[in-house]
Amino acid sequence: MPATHGEVTMVDDHVPGNPAGGDAAVRPATFGELLRNYRHRSGLSQEELADRAGVTARGLRKIEMNRVDRPRPSTVRLLADALELTGDSRNWFCAAAGAAHQTAADPASPPVAGAPAPRGAGAALPPAAQLPADIVGFIGRTEQVRRLSSLLEDARHAGRPPTAVLITAIAGTAGVGKTSLAVHWAHQVRHRFPDGQLYVNLRGFDPAGPAMHPAEAIRRFLDALDVPASRLPTDLDAQAALYRTLLADLRMLILLDNARDADQVRPLLPGAPGCLVVVTSRDRLSGLVTTEGALPLPLDLLSVVEARELLTARLGRARVEAEPEAVDEIISRCCRLPLALAIAAARAATHPTFPLGTLAAELRDAHDRLDALAGDEPATDVRAVFSWSYQAVSPAAIRLFRLLGLHPGPDVSVAAAASLAGASRSQVKRLLTELARAHLIVEHAPGRYNFHDLLRVYATEQAATAERASERSAAVHRVLDHYVHTAMAAALLLSPSRDPIAAAPEQPGVTPERLTDADEALTWFAVERPVLLAAIDRAGSDRSGRFDGHVWRLAWAMVHFLDRQGHWHDWAASQDLALAAAQRLDDQAVAAMAYRFRALADIELRRFETARGRLAAALEIYLRAGDPIGEAYTHVHLGMAEDRQGHHAQALVHSRRALDLFRAGGHRYGQSLALNNLGWLYAQLGDYPQALTACEQAIVVQQELESWDAAGSTWDSLGYIHHQLSDDAAAANCYQRAIDLQRRIGDRHGEAVTLTHLGDVHHAGGRFAAARHVWRHALAILNDIGGSEVEPLRNKLASLTRRTPTEPASGTGAGTELTT
Repeated sequence: MPATHGEVTMVDDHVPGNPAGGDAAVRPATFGELLRNYRHRSGLSQEELADRAGVTARGLRKIEMNRVDRPRPSTVRLLADALELTGDSRNWFCAAAGAAHQTAADPASPPVAGAPAPRGAGAALPPAAQLPADIVGFIGRTEQVRRLSSLLEDARHAGRPPTAVLITAIAGTAGVGKTSLAVHWAHQVRHRFPDGQLYVNLRGFDPAGPAMHPAEAIRRFLDALDVPASRLPTDLDAQAALYRTLLADLRMLILLDNARDADQVRPLLPGAPGCLVVVTSRDRLSGLVTTEGALPLPLDLLSVVEARELLTARLGRARVEAEPEAVDEIISRCCRLPLALAIAAARAATHPTFPLGTLAAELRDAHDRLDALAGDEPATDVRAVFSWSYQAVSPAAIRLFRLLGLHPGPDVSVAAAASLAGASRSQVKRLLTELARAHLIVEHAPGRYNFHDLLRVYATEQAATAERASERSAAVHRVLDHYVHTAMAAALLLSPSRDPIAAAPEQPGVTPERLTDADEALTWFAVERPVLLAAIDRAGSDRSGRFDGHVWRLAWAMVHFLDRQGHWHDWAASQDLALAAAQRLDDQAVAAMAYRFRALADIELRRFETARGRLAAALEIYLRAGDPIGEAYTHVHLGMAEDRQGHHAQALVHSRRALDLFRAGGHRYGQSLALNNLGWLYAQLGDYPQALTACEQAIVVQQELESWDAAGSTWDSLGYIHHQLSDDAAAANCYQRAIDLQRRIGDRHGEAVTLTHLGDVHHAGGRFAAARHVWRHALAILNDIGGSEVEPLRNKLASLTRRTPTEPASGTGAGTELTT
C-alpha cells in the first residue's frame, strides 16, 4: 500500500492525480483513470482490489473504463478503504467520484434513455434503505438464520463473487412468520450490501386487492435508484432491462415480500452477480428453485421451546412461570403458530390481571378458537389471514380443502382424499399439490398430507358454511367406506384363515386401496393406524347412528394388527366403541364379538376378572343364538385367561370344549387353534407326549390352510415342548421357525415371547452370550410395546451368569445365528 506522510498519499509528484502537487494538466481526466492510478501504485490487480473492497471485479472494470458515470458513494467509500486513503487524499478521491459525471468524455452527448439524471457537481446519493423496522424481541429460528447466513458465507469463502444472483425463497403457511424472519435477518447482514436495500410487499396474498404487477414493483425500485419518472421506459421489458442494468454494478439486498408465485418474482431478479434476493411467499416457489437455483427455506411452526420464549418475551417471565400448565395449553391450542401466539399474548398483555388459565379456556373450544384469535385488524386476525390463502387457490382446490376439514385426521393419503372428494386420484393429487404449494396443507411424508389444528378448524368452518349438510354427510360416508373396505381386505391378507364378515356396498366415488400381500397390508395398517382409530371415533360420534356399521367393522379389521403390535389400549378403546355401536344397532351377534375382542384386550392388560365377565356375556349370547362356533371361540379365550393366571387344569377344560365344538362345526382353523392350546397346556402339566401330538396335529392343519399367524404360535409351543424334553437343537429350530413367521406377519409381541423362550434354551445349555443377545432383543421390543413380560425378562438379564472363558462367542444351538 502507498506510504502516507502528512497530506501526501503518493510519493511521486509526477504521478497524475497527486492532489499535493504536479501539473493539473496531466491529472486524470476521469475518475476511472484516477482509480486505476491509485490501484497501480498499490500494486493490486483489479480482482485483488475488488476482493478487498467487497465489490465485483466486473463492476470495478466498468468504473475504470468510465462506463459508470457516477459510482455509488458507498462503493467509492469501500474502494477508498481498500486503498487505505486517509485525510485530504480520501476527501479528494471521494469528491472526484461525485463529479465524475461532469468529466465524461463527451459531456454534451445526450443521456442514455432512462439513465439517472445528474444532480450537480459533487452530489452524493444516499443508498436505498427500504427495509421495514426489525422485529423487537425476535425469538427463535436459529437454524433458519444459520442457513440464510451460510448462503453468504459460502460465497465469501469462495474468494470471489458468486457467478449468479443469490436467491433464497422463504415459504410457509399463513402466520408462520416468514416476513419477520426475512426482515430480521436482512437487518443482520445489511452491512454486507453497501449499495443499499430494496423492499416491496408484492401483495401476493392480500385482501386489499390483486397482487402487485411486476411493472409496479420495478417502477418503485427504479424510483429508489434515482431514475426520474420522465425517463422511465414505457413497456415492462424495457423497464426490467433498465432495472437490471442499474443493478449490474451494485451490491444490494432485495427483499421481495409476500410473493404470489414465481412468475411475479422473475422480472424483479437482477441479471448479474453481487446482489442477494430474499423472497417470502405462501407458495413453495418451486419454479424459482428449479430454474433460478433458489435456495428453498421452508418455514415450519415454532418449537415448543421457541413458543414459550415468545410468550415470555411478550408477557414477562414471572407471569409465564406462574401458570406453566396454562402456558402449555395456550401453546398447544395455538398450534405453535407465531401469529396465533402473538395474538394470544396481546390479549393477555392487555389484561395483565387476568389469569392465563382464562385465556387457555377460551382457546379450548374448537368452535370458538378462531374467534378468540381475532385481532383488531385483518393482519392480526387468524381467520382473515387464512382466508387470503384460501381465496388464492382454484375453486376445485377450495372445495377439497373444505372437505379435508371433515376428514377424521390426523393425516390423509391421496387415495383416501380421492374417496373423500369422490374424484379420481390423479385429479385429487393435482389439487393436493396446489394446496401444499399454497401452504394450506403440508405433504409431511411422500403422498401423505396434513394441516395444523387451526387450519383444520378453519376448513371445517368453511365446509359448514359452503357445503350442504347432505354433501358433508356424503363425503364422510365415502371416506369411511374407503377405510372400511381397505381395512377389511388388509385384515384378511394378514390373517387369511379369519372368518370373513360382510360389508355394505361402497358408495359411488369410493376407490379403496388394492393391497396385494401381507407385507403391503402390514405397512398400510402401520401407517394408517392413527387415522383408522380416529375414523372409528368419528363414526361412533355421529348422532344419527348412520355410521355404526363402520365402527364395528373397522374395529374388527384392526384386531389382529393391534394385538400383534402390542397396541392393547387402542384395541380396548376401539372395541368399546364397537360394542356401543352394536347395542345401538341392537345386533346381538356383533355385540358378542365385541365382548370377546374386548375381553382379549383385557387379558393382555391382565384385567382377568373383567375379561371373564365380558366372555360370560358373549357366551350367553352365543348359547341363546345357537352359534357353536362363537361359543367355541369364547372357550378358547376363557382358556387363555385361565392359562395366563397359571390355572392350567381349568384352561384345559375350556380348550377341550372348544375343540369339540370346532370339530362338530367342521371349523378346521378353529380346530388348529384349540389343538395348539391343548398342546401348550399339556406341556404345562408335564404331559409331553400328548402335548407333542396335539401341536403336531395343529401344525399339519395350519400348513394346509397356510395359517401362518396360528403356525407361529404353534411352533413356539413345539419349541417349548422339545426344550422340556432336553432336545435343545430341535427346540431352537422350532423357535426360529416361529420367529420367522412372527416377523413375516408383524407379530412383535409374539416375537418377543419366542425370543425369550429361545434365550431360555441358550441359557440352559450354558450359551450365556447367546442368551443375553436374544433376551436383549426381546426386551427392546417389549420396552417399545409394553407387556407383562418386561419385568421377568429384566430379572433374567440381571441375574445372567457371566460367560465362562471356555464359552463360545456365539451359541451352538440350531438357529442361533438366524436371530441376529
